[in-house]
Amino acid sequence: MATYKEINGTDITVVSSDPSNPVTGEVWYNTTTQKLKGYQQVLSNAWSTGGNLNTARAGITGAGIQTAALAFGGSDPTGSTTYGNTEKYDGSSWTEVNDMNTARTNMGRSGTQTSALAFGSGPPGAGTVLNESFNGTNWTEVADMNTARRSLAGAGDNNTEALAFGGWSPPDYYANTESWNGSSWTEVNDLNTARRNLAGAGNYQAAIACGGNEAPGAVTAKTEAWNGTNWTEVNDLNLARGSTGAAAGTFSSLLFFGGGTPSGESNATESWNGTNWTNVMPLSTARITLAGAGTSNTSSLAFGGENGPNQQSATEEWNGGQAVGAWVTGNNMNTGRTALAGAGTQTAALGFGGYLQPAYPTFSALTETWNGTSWFEVNDLNTGRFGLGGAGTTTAALAFGGANVPGGPPKDETELWNGYVWTEVNDLTTPKRHFMSGGTSTSAIAAVFVAPN
Repeated sequence: MATYKEINGTDITVVSSDPSNPVTGEVWYNTTTQKLKGYQQVLSNAWSTGGNLNTARAGITGAGIQTAALAFGGSDPTGSTTYGNTEKYDGSSWTEVNDMNTARTNMGRSGTQTSALAFGSGPPGAGTVLNESFNGTNWTEVADMNTARRSLAGAGDNNTEALAFGGWSPPDYYANTESWNGSSWTEVNDLNTARRNLAGAGNYQAAIACGGNEAPGAVTAKTEAWNGTNWTEVNDLNLARGSTGAAAGTFSSLLFFGGGTPSGESNATESWNGTNWTNVMPLSTARITLAGAGTSNTSSLAFGGENGPNQQSATEEWNGGQAVGAWVTGNNMNTGRTALAGAGTQTAALGFGGYLQPAYPTFSALTETWNGTSWFEVNDLNTGRFGLGGAGTTTAALAFGGANVPGGPPKDETELWNGYVWTEVNDLTTPKRHFMSGGTSTSAIAAVFVAPN
C-alpha cells in the first residue's frame, strides 16, 4: 500500500502547535495535544443578488446560462397584460433587445441566449400552438406544435432541438410530449402524470420534469426522467410545488426553485444529483411564475415572477461549491492593543485608540492605516481612549465615545479624520463606551444594548 509521502510527496509534519495558516490538504501531528490533524476547505452554496430586469413581470420564460441568459414574454399578475419583451443578461445587467412577434406568458422553452425556442401558451384563456425561434437578434415564427397548450415545460440545448411536455388548455390537463427537430414537431410518449405549471430541464434526449399542478389543481412533488423514448417516475421533490417554479441545469445536475404551495409563494430551493433531491439555501425572494437559466446545480439564475400582487424584477445568482470564507494571517499592527476602534474595508482600513498591553491602564491615541498588506503609523487621535466607536473609511472616518479612566465615566468626544489628521467636532449626545458602532463619516450610529430584566 502506498504511503502518505508517496501519494503527496512530503511527510506528515510534526509540530508542537497548529500552523497559523494551513493550506488545503495539509496534515500535521501536534505533539502537545497528541493529535493528528488536517485542513480541509469547506464548500457551500448560496444565492446572491444580480441586476434587476428592466421590465418586472410574472409568467416569464428564460433560457441560457448564468452569465449569458435570455428572458422573454410574461404578464402582469392578473394575466390581463402580456409582454413580448426580450432581455439579455451578461452576468451583471439586463439589456432590452428585439421583442417576440406574439406577446405571451408561461411558455415552454429551449436553448441559449443566441439560439432559443419559445412555444405554446399565450394570452389568458386557451393555450396556443405558436412557436418562435430566436437567433440572437430576432424572433421568427416557425412550425406550430401539434397540441395547443399553456403553462407547459420545455428542455433543449438550442433552437434546432427541443422537448415540450405537460401543460393545459382549460379545463384539460396534458401529459403530451412533443419533440422538435428544427423544422417540425413529432408526438412522442406521454408523461406518466398530466400536469400544468411544471418545470423542466435538460435536452430532447435526456430531460427532467418536476413539480406542477395535477387536476384539479393540487400541487405535486412528482419527478419524471426522459431517456429519449420514455418517461420514468423517479424520486420526488422534498416539497410539492406548482405555480411554475423554475428549473435550470441538466438531466443529472439541476436546481429547482420557487413556485407555489397551498400556503403561498415559496423560496425553497432543491438540488438534483441525478438520483435524489436535496434541500439547499432558499431564494432571497419567494415567488411563483419565475424563470431560470443555468448549466447545473452549481451555476443557475432566477429572475422575474410574482409575489402576491407584485411583479418581480429581481435576479438572483446561484453559485454552488464555493469555498466558505476562512481567516488567514496578515501582518501585525505596529503596536498591539485591545478595545480599539476601526473603520474601512479589508484592503483599506484604519485602527485607532485602545489600551496598550501589558502596559494597562495606558490608553492609546495611536492611529494606524492598513493598505491590504501592511500597517503604517499615522497621526494620533487628539484624545487617547479605549472602548470607543468607529465609522467611515481611511480617508473620512469618525472616532467617538470611549473612556480613558479605568472604571471611570464614558466620554462624548468625537473626532473627524480626513485622511491625514484628526479634528474635534460635535460631541455625542450621550457619552458611551463599549458600544456598537457603524456607518460613514457623515452618517454613523452608536448603540448600546441593555439586557431585559
